[in-house]
Amino acid sequence: MLRPVVVGLDGSRESLAAADWAAREALRRGLPLRLVHAWEGLSPDASPLPELEAPRYWARRILRGAMDQINERYPQVYLSAEQIARPAADALVAAGTEGELLVLGSRAFSGLGGFMAGSVALATVARVTRPVILVRADRSAEDEHVPDEEGRPSAHTPYRDVVVGVDTAHPCEELLAFAFESAALRSAPLRVVHAWHVPYAQSAAVARMSAVARQAAERALDATLRPWREKFPTVKVLELVENGRPAQQLLDASQDAGLLVVGRRVRPARLGTHTGPVAHAVMHHVRCPVAIVPHE
Repeated sequence: MLRPVVVGLDGSRESLAAADWAAREALRRGLPLRLVHAWEGLSPDASPLPELEAPRYWARRILRGAMDQINERYPQVYLSAEQIARPAADALVAAGTEGELLVLGSRAFSGLGGFMAGSVALATVARVTRPVILVRADRSAEDEHVPDEEGRPSAHTPYRDVVVGVDTAHPCEELLAFAFESAALRSAPLRVVHAWHVPYAQSAAVARMSAVARQAAERALDATLRPWREKFPTVKVLELVENGRPAQQLLDASQDAGLLVVGRRVRPARLGTHTGPVAHAVMHHVRCPVAIVPHE
């Protein structure tokens, strides 16, 4: 049975943009699309009391609006929708775990409202065992592609690069598999970013240390990517080895990207809600869709 692409809806512009992106991803992957709206205040049965029936009405309206949008724009997608009477984070974690990937709307760090404004998003991203993709409200199909010859937005030009951040000290199969597959599905270049850091100082010794560190980092990255180049020979790989903080390097590299992919190390539940410093930074500040891939 095919795992669906799952979208969490909350009625915001961000979640509608997420549903739109998810529909295109479902078509790229040949998968069904499942829309989910969750709220623990939903009554499982109809009620004669207006104050109890109102949440069910708004939930149906949120799902129907998204379904109408998807059916109009992407009639080829096999679509289903579900209301879930559970706390949002719990419902999204359960639905996302059953899916191929989970897509959520995302606002900037200072934004208000929507999944990405608080604990629901953080709890969901930190607990789902499948990749989670975060999408901004202003993203469209044209934004996934490079501009046309006259510099105008177009959905018919080649895809923008996929960018992935790699730590060669802890390479993970899940992260690289998702990044290479995403690039292959789009026939897009894959830009691999590896950041290393030498403290700044004006001395010849530090300069020599920096040069040696860069060469070692380049060799390590080449070794990490070699089997994946062989597995995905059609993917053009661009290696970027930079001296600096990983989060900042990824922010810079993703300025004109179509998708950014980062990893999230799975931690025991007793440690609480953690996404890691790099994932935390990019999920709040990167403009393009961000894929957060959990791994051991």
